[in-house]
Amino acid sequence: MALTYSAGSLVKARGREWVVLPESKPDLLVLRPLGGSDDDIAAVFPAFETVDEARFAAPEPSDLGDQRAAGLLRTALRIGFRSGAGPFRSLAGIAVEPRAYQLVPLLMALRQKTVRMLISDDVGIGKTVESGLIASELLAQGEASGLAVLCSPALAEQWQQELRSKFGIDAELVLASTVTRLERGLDLGQSLFDRYPNVIVSTDFIKSPRHRDDFVRHCPDLVIVDEAHTCVAADDTTAGSQNQLRYELLRRVAEDANRHLLLVTATPHSGKESAFRNLLGLVKPELAHVDLESAAGRKLLAQHFVARKRADVRQYLTKEDGLADDSLAERTAFPSDRYFKDETYKLSPEYRALLDDAIAYASERVEEADSRGRREARIAWWSAIALLRSLVSSPRAAAQTLRTRSAAAVASSAEEADKLGAPLNSDAADSDSMEGMDVAPGAEIAEDDPRSRLAELADRAEELEGPAQDLKLKALIKHLKALLADGYNPIVFCRYIPTAKYLAEQLANDPETKKRGPLGAKTVVKAVTGELSPQQRIDNIEALAAEAGEDAAARRVLIATDCLSEGVNLQHHFDAVIHYDLAWNPTRHDQREGRVDRYGQKRDEVRVITLYGDDNGIDGKVLEVLIKKHRQIKKDLGISVSVPDELSTGVTDAIVEWLLMRGREDDGALFSADAFKVSTAKLDSDWNSAAEREKASRSRFAQRSIHPEEVAREVAAIREALGGTGEVKTFVRESLGALGAVLRGADEAEDFTAQVGGTPAGLRDALATVVGAEVIERDRPIPFRDDPAVACGEAALVRTDPVVGALASHVLNAALDTQADGARPARRCGVITTDAVTTGTTLLLVRYRFHLTLPSRSGEKQLVAEDARLLAFEGSPKNAVWLSPERATALLEATASQNTDPHFGERMIKRILAQLPETNAHLKSYGDDLAAELDTSHRRVRQASGEIVRGLSVTAQKPADVLGAYLYLPADPTAPSAAPTAVPAAASGASA
Repeated sequence: MALTYSAGSLVKARGREWVVLPESKPDLLVLRPLGGSDDDIAAVFPAFETVDEARFAAPEPSDLGDQRAAGLLRTALRIGFRSGAGPFRSLAGIAVEPRAYQLVPLLMALRQKTVRMLISDDVGIGKTVESGLIASELLAQGEASGLAVLCSPALAEQWQQELRSKFGIDAELVLASTVTRLERGLDLGQSLFDRYPNVIVSTDFIKSPRHRDDFVRHCPDLVIVDEAHTCVAADDTTAGSQNQLRYELLRRVAEDANRHLLLVTATPHSGKESAFRNLLGLVKPELAHVDLESAAGRKLLAQHFVARKRADVRQYLTKEDGLADDSLAERTAFPSDRYFKDETYKLSPEYRALLDDAIAYASERVEEADSRGRREARIAWWSAIALLRSLVSSPRAAAQTLRTRSAAAVASSAEEADKLGAPLNSDAADSDSMEGMDVAPGAEIAEDDPRSRLAELADRAEELEGPAQDLKLKALIKHLKALLADGYNPIVFCRYIPTAKYLAEQLANDPETKKRGPLGAKTVVKAVTGELSPQQRIDNIEALAAEAGEDAAARRVLIATDCLSEGVNLQHHFDAVIHYDLAWNPTRHDQREGRVDRYGQKRDEVRVITLYGDDNGIDGKVLEVLIKKHRQIKKDLGISVSVPDELSTGVTDAIVEWLLMRGREDDGALFSADAFKVSTAKLDSDWNSAAEREKASRSRFAQRSIHPEEVAREVAAIREALGGTGEVKTFVRESLGALGAVLRGADEAEDFTAQVGGTPAGLRDALATVVGAEVIERDRPIPFRDDPAVACGEAALVRTDPVVGALASHVLNAALDTQADGARPARRCGVITTDAVTTGTTLLLVRYRFHLTLPSRSGEKQLVAEDARLLAFEGSPKNAVWLSPERATALLEATASQNTDPHFGERMIKRILAQLPETNAHLKSYGDDLAAELDTSHRRVRQASGEIVRGLSVTAQKPADVLGAYLYLPADPTAPSAAPTAVPAAASGASA
């Protein structure tokens, strides 16, 4: 059987109208219901079911609406589009509305035949969204058939959720914990990566030689690498190291010149030029050696590299960027600043005595081990650091460390001792994850240790628990109470799991024993540590937010280790950070603060409190030399500059050496107090040099391949096809109000809430699937936010939000079904008497469908695009004088200045509808013009490569659908004006 219907055709089957999709075959039609979503797609066999050509029914003249009807119907229609008629194929179908600056990487990508990019925007700007936009567009165009995201296992489930919820991409998790289950379902000889086209892969799992070869052979043609800086090695990196193995994996992946590769990192330059060059070489081999000081080198890099700080994007589009007005200007919601406050505490006499005795013990062990050989010296060294760090963390961490054997104690060499001891005792900036690094390290180092002495110290530590003896905890309680009183919800970051659990026990209310914590009965406190899986951590945080959210007066406090310092979005639930334990690398502090100080944070000011002991010998120097220096550089440059790990380690080593050996008569060169001064001076010198290099590179490598006016043009094209935030906001408010919802705050602020208990049952059922049945059953208010970055349970006032989509679908279906029960805010006809026109003017809402042929590496891709346009003419249809698009759109704002007799209005609109065939020639010509514009826009954004656009074609599907017709009549200046209390048309059937 020959295919009767082309893509985009309208057919009738199963009692409703459908749009034919390009996936259809001669004997199988793939259909999407008119006004429906991709979830409603169905397959129909014409040989077994009746399929007829459908003509869109003309509006019924008796079904009149008021002046709002056209605007509501138009917006409801555009929200339902899954492939809008703009230059991008994916934006209509994804559940995120990108900011204008986030389109820059997408525009850069579409100008490359094979996409190779390094996206290095600052923390919190939205690199995940930027890479997701590129991935969804390449998949929609057919330029990529599969996707692999390489990331740390802690971030794998978050990536999976982001891709699914925002971009509609379902990806399997390929982790050490899932691979066995996935392999059971494979056919003989089949690879995981052939079976599952989209995967999220643990970088450390796949880098091993056992799995690497299979991945490289069957790797998808699009790869995203998260935290890419951890996957490259400097030229002096030890062979077999973690970074070296990751780099070897990526080098082989990048060897395929046809593979799309997106490298994502906020810190592309760790201070080692060779590592940075190796990273660039993965993007494009020439970049590893090109002279970046030359104009030609910078021009080449600019095609593949985007790195912006917050100041670059906070106000991205302005009139100076080519805008005719400020309608497209975007101000991105970032906190204006971080408020830093360093708060000190002193040790109690008992804690001071414990620390002194522990230092004396550690000092003896280090001095003794130094005379026994290098291996023993390194084991003793890591044991001493573990003991000191756990003691200044908490009595609970100290006791557990004193009773635990050092991980380095089993080492057979000094090098192995360093390999085992360093991860648990340092805070390396280039570590890809803190997984497993928050356990309390051990202090026992040999069988002949005086265990009774360690046990005695551990017993003393346990006796110091509680704010009476633990003055650090007492200080924390004081600062938490102040933050909570000011309405903040803080996160307290600790270094070790025992400390986090200890704080949660001391601070939380205990419902079983009726014990009330020091923060008040309405403060909910929970701890999240590395003992939980990544998904359990997210679940616990959501449970904490939900528990505290039951009462408007309740506050929440999260106690966390650094397992949450990377990649996790916490800005919706928390807005302050307390560093309970100082990290020994300031990058960790940046990562902690970046969990809440990022795009979507509603607070203008994020508060950061750093607790430090001024008499423990460690904290004060770490704060002064590392943390404050880092802050100052960031304040001066507007960006963070990582301190090289070897420099920060040198400083902290010198601090520990000075602390252990101070006051001794026999200070040698190794343990001289001067070592601290030397290390500090070198740190200052090298760090300042790195900051200057970073400042210069940000200026040299600023993104100039895409100009703001180009972005402004594409933003205008997107909003022309899909609508903007203002249109959606008006639609939601007016539709919900007309449907019987109770709105609160809609007149006073941008944000508002809606209780939908009084709306039609069909709408409540639809909303229950996206906000939860309990919310609808209990008629809880649904918060609507002006900012697209919303928390769980909130709705964004953007077209892609599921709540907005459910509302639009209901409004559209009710408008098309004149027999529908309940209120119908949008109508397909209207007659309005207004002083906005001087002669009879007809406004038509017309839907166009286009058949696109896009060339791709896998062959031609057939797509359907949709567009809704307002066309207006003066006079009769036969002698129509067509108005400009701007004048047509302006009619949506016209209000009735006089009442219109319903019977007269029905006669007038009936006459217009009868003559509408006279407009067919113009509608057809207008559709052809739109098709030509769509063709041009596709070529424009892909202008850098002729191969990308060769074979591109766009044709308008005939005939166009006239969804609505609205007649505007000039007001009679002698007639009385419209009554202010006129009955709404939605109830009476007449126009106002």
